[in-house]
Amino acid sequence: MRTNTKPIDYRIDKTARLAGGYGPYAAKQDAEALLRRSVMACLLWEDNFYEDGVSNSENIKNLIPRVEPQKVFDIAVEARTKQKLRHVPLFIAREMARIDTHKGLVGKLLPQIIKRADELAEFLAIYWKDGRQPLSKQVKKGLAQAFHNFDEYQFSKWNRDNQVKLRDVMFLVHPHPGQKAELFKKIADNELETPDTWEVALSAGKDKKETWTRLINEGKLGALAFMRNLRSMEQAGVERSVIQKGFDTINPRWLLPLNYFATAKHAPNWEREIEALMLRGFAQAPKLPGYTIFVVDVSGSMTQRLSPKSEFTRLDAAVAMALIASETCEHISIYATAGDDYRRQHKTEKIRPRRGFALCDEIKQAANRLGGGGIFTRQCLEYIREHETEKPDRIIIFSDSQDCDLPERRIPKPFGIKNYIVDVSSHSRGINYQGVWTAEISGWSEHFLEYIFAYEGLGVGREEE
Repeated sequence: MRTNTKPIDYRIDKTARLAGGYGPYAAKQDAEALLRRSVMACLLWEDNFYEDGVSNSENIKNLIPRVEPQKVFDIAVEARTKQKLRHVPLFIAREMARIDTHKGLVGKLLPQIIKRADELAEFLAIYWKDGRQPLSKQVKKGLAQAFHNFDEYQFSKWNRDNQVKLRDVMFLVHPHPGQKAELFKKIADNELETPDTWEVALSAGKDKKETWTRLINEGKLGALAFMRNLRSMEQAGVERSVIQKGFDTINPRWLLPLNYFATAKHAPNWEREIEALMLRGFAQAPKLPGYTIFVVDVSGSMTQRLSPKSEFTRLDAAVAMALIASETCEHISIYATAGDDYRRQHKTEKIRPRRGFALCDEIKQAANRLGGGGIFTRQCLEYIREHETEKPDRIIIFSDSQDCDLPERRIPKPFGIKNYIVDVSSHSRGINYQGVWTAEISGWSEHFLEYIFAYEGLGVGREEE
């Protein structure tokens, strides 16, 4: 019997392969890491390229009991507050309520993840998805406390005539009125004041031009509402000077790059102003020091939509993150990479250092040149290393983590001082091999750079809203 055998690589999971099952072996990760990656990029119950929405929700459901309750709690809070995901944190809370070891934290969790008044009823709809049943003590406690997160305007704005109504939730959980006794009575009696919103004004048949003009001049139109309705304002004949006032006065701080992309697509006459607003939003952000190499996966799977209901692709998300990085890194080089699946060879090229929408166009043009094959992470990194004269402080790869290299090939060897994988997908397996990558960051929120700031001990990039 031989004793001097080849060592086992415990970093890989030989039960799963990447790229739909024909790429290299996936990374072996513990339940917490697998839960995090499935949650942070999740659009619950919506299909993605390699996994359908139902199997992904089942994966999350099966992982929750295997992860310590407090860690599940923290992942749910992060998904809601950092990643801006609405449904998956509610789903996590519902699943925690089923488990004896986890249900004790539900009462504390719900007030922290219910950030919009309609989510009170939405959680109850999720709770009853498999059939109507009594609410647990912790669920009642959490929902009752969450009622105190909102004022009359918020309740009125999100009071929908759905199957589960806001007043239904209140009657079931009996929140302590405290100083809100009068407000809670209005909810019970369906007598909430009608909010002064653009939706209410337009649904009442008021003149669009007058409505938009008034809301902009009175500062009652938020940044997201302004951007989403820019085309409507233009079509209604709102004066250019009024719309410009909106651009000058709204706060872009909480807008995502995809919001700008969508607005520029639907209101192209305002592209210059949209871009200026976008760059203004990044102007106050701190710079990530040193030299950063940012690699954008432009492979075929990245052309898939983020969800069946989304107009954006994974590549749009990757381009958006590259745009953020280009504005908030002190010194940066950006590469695009894909490959030839038949020949199993990478195709990688450096992107011209442009700004704003021009940078986005450069990356998408590179995607057309590099073809629709998959990403070959190891080969890509070797190519970049050969063409770089300066050692980077960090390498950031933005991908769907579906490496297409041959299973027997060597695993990637990143050469930065710090090396990160930012994964846009919610697949059950990824390529964060222990000891190879500094960290895998799941999801595509703009907060991925804040994570890097914190990880490297540089402080958090922005304050919380």
